[in-house]
Amino acid sequence: MKIDRIHHVAYRCKDAKETVLWYQKMLNMDFVLAIAEDNVPSTGAPDPYMHVFLDAGNGNVLAFFELPTQPEMGRDPNTPAWVQHIAFRVKDRNELLAFRAHLEANGVDVLGVTDHGIFHSIYFFDPNGHRVELACPDPAEDEQLKKLDAVKWDMLEEWSRTRRAPRHAAFLHEKARAKH
Repeated sequence: MKIDRIHHVAYRCKDAKETVLWYQKMLNMDFVLAIAEDNVPSTGAPDPYMHVFLDAGNGNVLAFFELPTQPEMGRDPNTPAWVQHIAFRVKDRNELLAFRAHLEANGVDVLGVTDHGIFHSIYFFDPNGHRVELACPDPAEDEQLKKLDAVKWDMLEEWSRTRRAPRHAAFLHEKARAKH
């Protein structure tokens, strides 16, 4: 048995229409479909919802639930805002920069470009407070993936023993650290 691929990823949203329009305008995602019910199909619980689906490219689907009868959405107060996010790949640095310019021209605060060595990213928040990342591959991606593959198990074992960041892949963020 093996998983084929992710069918969809679902998040909560404050306003389904606003969310669809934002993702269409800001990230050029197509609105695929909407499902709405008064009861949750899996549990039968009375809980009206609107479930919207957006095309995130190459068969990837990003979905949102608007839940009007539930308490206002929040986030885990014990998890830093930078941790939970969804990342989308873009073709190259030129496209990444074009997205950054487009987002900023439409009033979105954008952080980055951050050089992660293997890829380069920008970060911003959607209207629901979800952190979004756009990432493009580094020209040396293949070479760096091989280096990372060679140390992944050693890194995981060291982390499991010490709960301190192993230095096996420190080369990835050398440029970013030099800026700070």
